[in-house]
Amino acid sequence: MDRIVSRCSLPRLSSGRVAMACLTGLVCLVGAGWSASADAQTWTPPADNERCPSRWGAGDERGSANHMGAATIMRAAQLIRAGEFADLGHALNGSIPLGARHFDVYMKPTFMNPEPNRRGSNEELVVAEIGQVGTQFDGFSHQTIGGSLYNCFEVAGTMGRDGFSRLGVENVGTLMTRGVLLDIAGLKGVDMLPVDYEITAADLEAELARHELTIEPGDAVIINTGWGVFWYEDPERFMASAPGIGIGAAEWLVSRDPMLVGADNQAVEMQPNPDPELNLPVHQIMLVVNGVHLLERLKLDELVGSGVHEFALVVQPLKIEGATGSTVAPTAIW
Repeated sequence: MDRIVSRCSLPRLSSGRVAMACLTGLVCLVGAGWSASADAQTWTPPADNERCPSRWGAGDERGSANHMGAATIMRAAQLIRAGEFADLGHALNGSIPLGARHFDVYMKPTFMNPEPNRRGSNEELVVAEIGQVGTQFDGFSHQTIGGSLYNCFEVAGTMGRDGFSRLGVENVGTLMTRGVLLDIAGLKGVDMLPVDYEITAADLEAELARHELTIEPGDAVIINTGWGVFWYEDPERFMASAPGIGIGAAEWLVSRDPMLVGADNQAVEMQPNPDPELNLPVHQIMLVVNGVHLLERLKLDELVGSGVHEFALVVQPLKIEGATGSTVAPTAIW
């Protein structure tokens, strides 16, 4: 059996108490039907001639964002019945989980205009890796297989001092589509998955069956691991090893043709991968091979607490020309 934090002993603890329970080893034995880690799966990046041109055509820069259109908007809009919503983005500040990245805000001195009405003006200077901090949307220039990007654009021919000439996040635009929440922590009866838990395709299928849902082409698949509690309680822990989807689950998701895949953990996928010879292969599977965007570090507590599993999702990456991604503030509406 597995050692996990379970609702059988810690019923709906506050985020701080759950985090403390995990860190101090407060556990209970639950469910004999699941294991903390799937068998390691190997994966070899396909050759360029096996993955290019993209299914969307030679020269395409939008990948799964090509799903965006009237049909996805109208289908999503039909899910808005109560007029309720949940913000899925974390606030940005210098104390968020950053790892080696930076986010710094410097206030500019108040400027007082000379007119008699004494209008003052306040501004700030933000120094940050703005494409890769906070709740974050991965663009296609973010990841490579060797020196090759999505649709076989080459880093050497597209990356310049001021950004990428192809595959910049400005190509994405507004995305509005049906969102499907797969609460894998809830499926397992726990507040958060164990650190070494690899989410499998069978887990995803079981969660869909539990709520009588299916994934349709162009959907946004949002996965809850429960790991988001560490965003506030222990930023260093949040950035370290974490549960997430594995290779099999990623390939299963790709076969469902989603617009994007997101989660509440650092990398969407399990990190590190069970195969020590692989480094974040799901990023390559999604972004480089299949052109499916990733949405990382989502704030899912409100959405999970609402009990809603089908909703309209709106995401608007910043139009930073040539950037590898964008900090975002997505919204789930139902």
